[in-house]
Amino acid sequence: MINEIKTDAEKRMKKSIESLGVAFAKIRTGRAHPSILDSVTVDYYGSTTPLSQVANVGVEDARTLSIQPWERNMVGAIEKAIMASDLGLNPSSNGNTIRVPMPALTEETRKNYIRQARAEAEGGKVAIRNIRRDANGSIKDLLKEKEISEDDERRAEDAIQKLTDKYVAEVDALLATKERDLMQV
Repeated sequence: MINEIKTDAEKRMKKSIESLGVAFAKIRTGRAHPSILDSVTVDYYGSTTPLSQVANVGVEDARTLSIQPWERNMVGAIEKAIMASDLGLNPSSNGNTIRVPMPALTEETRKNYIRQARAEAEGGKVAIRNIRRDANGSIKDLLKEKEISEDDERRAEDAIQKLTDKYVAEVDALLATKERDLMQV
């Protein structure tokens, strides 16, 4: 019983870390990275489709993304979708390929991105703490129904706390890495 609760809590905490990694990938640094455009959707024959499903997105150089649409008539729609996104990017095309230069980050935008990263990290920590609360609640329910002893309850709660501390430290490490990336000029 207790092991099931612990493994479930650990799985959910790992998913929180993965989710945080995805959120951090969307916060752009000064370097070009294809994941910056993950949130862009394109109108593809009447349905909204993720950009990655209508074109190849690659890195041309450190500050430029290149987008190669699979259909030539999609170039205009892709350009419009990138401009309409809140990423602050200005694409340009030569008819077949779209190039997206990454503007240099100013000190102010870097600070805003760091603020956004810290908010995402705090959200990750809250999610991990909520998972801890749920697991401890399940353990208390087992104690109420006399399925475990008080010593087992205490040991299980300590184990859940160690898991929580481990994953909160992982969130802090991811945040520190992201802040370092953002502050690199």
